[in-house]
Amino acid sequence: MAPPATQKALIITEVGKPLGLVTDWLVPQPGPDQVLLKVTVAGLNPHDGKTREWGLFAPNLPAVIANDVTGTVAALGPGVTKYQIGDRVVSQPEFRETYAQNGLQEYAVNDISAGCKIPDSITDDEAASLPTNIIAPLVGLFSTEHGLGIPAPWTEGAKSFDYKNTALLIIGGGSNCGKFAVQLAKLANIGTIISVGGFDEELKGFGATHVLDRHGGEEAVLERIRKVVADDLIYVFDAINPPETLVLGMKALSSTKKGKLARLLPTHPADKSTVLGKKAGFEVVDVYGSSQAQPDLAYPFWERVPEYLTSGKLKPLNFVVKNGLTADNVNMVLDGYRDGARVTKTHIHL
Repeated sequence: MAPPATQKALIITEVGKPLGLVTDWLVPQPGPDQVLLKVTVAGLNPHDGKTREWGLFAPNLPAVIANDVTGTVAALGPGVTKYQIGDRVVSQPEFRETYAQNGLQEYAVNDISAGCKIPDSITDDEAASLPTNIIAPLVGLFSTEHGLGIPAPWTEGAKSFDYKNTALLIIGGGSNCGKFAVQLAKLANIGTIISVGGFDEELKGFGATHVLDRHGGEEAVLERIRKVVADDLIYVFDAINPPETLVLGMKALSSTKKGKLARLLPTHPADKSTVLGKKAGFEVVDVYGSSQAQPDLAYPFWERVPEYLTSGKLKPLNFVVKNGLTADNVNMVLDGYRDGARVTKTHIHL
């Protein structure tokens, strides 16, 4: 059956206001290297709340949001052979003003390289836990220009890189982004994987070698970090990025070796004024976790995701489900992000 011309969608019509349901949103058409998905799951994340409240990823209105998408292939773009009609696919939409790929609509376009077919052993919800929260640490750890520059394990540079004697500090390891950062570090066989924050048993199950208490103040946490790495730490990934954790990460870097800190796309500047004694210097880079913006890294990764999932090298994260493409279902979640509530990753079932 051919897709309809129009569809239901939840849209932002005014920044700072709740999303509303429309029934006449145009169904997008797939182009070359694209397919059209009948959306099954749209996953929400904190940046969706910032988009509603601040217009973060909505330069033009009206706008559709949600950058974790799964669906079944409903139509093929010209010349596409990678998928067949009916295949289940997980997709990371592009962060662009067209909104054709975002999840809070009945049909969405997928760039066939920015996702993969979902293995039979993995549910749509499990797959939908990946896109936003795994691509950010993928870029943060393995991009040379926009991350720490550790070679991705499938690249030529991996053959000569000493992963075993490398230490990585992940700040906010208990966040969804942090949990995938731990898993990616384990995938690369990094020898020392330290998380500040998170549950010990869970993160060690993902591959962390050390899980440190984040409480007690900056000096206490720094002391815990230094007991593990002394003055040798040169790689830090900040998976949460408020001002106080950024300073902690910068201070944890070595004073005698040049270090690098990668942080999620920031909403505040990097205040280095209290970070003293770094004789070799350090660099702070801002991570933009988009598959389309980092195709040389992300597209080969997506090709490997089905095997990583079926082999258990990557483990999906926890989620809760809300059934129905309704304004109440989505606005309740986004209100929680706005109000600083503890929000479990929520999947909207269409």
